Parts: sequence; C-alpha cells; structure tokens
Amino acid sequence: MSRSSARVNIVLDEARAAKLRRLAERTHTNAGSLARSLLSSALDEADPDPRNVTDLLDRIDGAWEDALRGTAEADAGEGTPLEEL
Repeated sequence: MSRSSARVNIVLDEARAAKLRRLAERTHTNAGSLARSLLSSALDEADPDPRNVTDLLDRIDGAWEDALRGTAEADAGEGTPLEEL
C-alpha cells in the first residue's frame, strides 16, 4: 500500500464525538489518531461492491436529504468549484 496520504475532514455528531473522546482517553491516545486508525480499519474491511455501498449509504440518517440539498446549492452556484479547493 502506498505511504502517501491525503487530508480528509470528518464531522461527527455530538454523540459519536463524545464516544471518540472517551475511547481516546481510555486508550491514552490522541482522538485524531484514534479516528484515523478506526476509519482506516473500516475502509480496509469495507466491501466495494456497489450494491453494498448503496445499502450502507441508505442507512445514514439524512444522507439523501443532504445530497439533494448539496445538489440544489451547486445548481444555484453556491458551492466551491473543485479547482478552488
């Protein structure tokens, strides 16, 4: 696996953020390092089959509504072009 990396920002709801902080405290690790490790493990175990990805996305509360809102914002010119990121 490549040693290169890319920065990704993740926003957690308050309950999950609190759980992450508690886990980090119990394991005497930095919450960001723990989150990176947990996400890496989850991605390694994720099934890339599109049917399973769709099922996973369908279980995220509000994901469809967020996607529709994002599409509407982009259509209205309210987004940031990828070239500017």
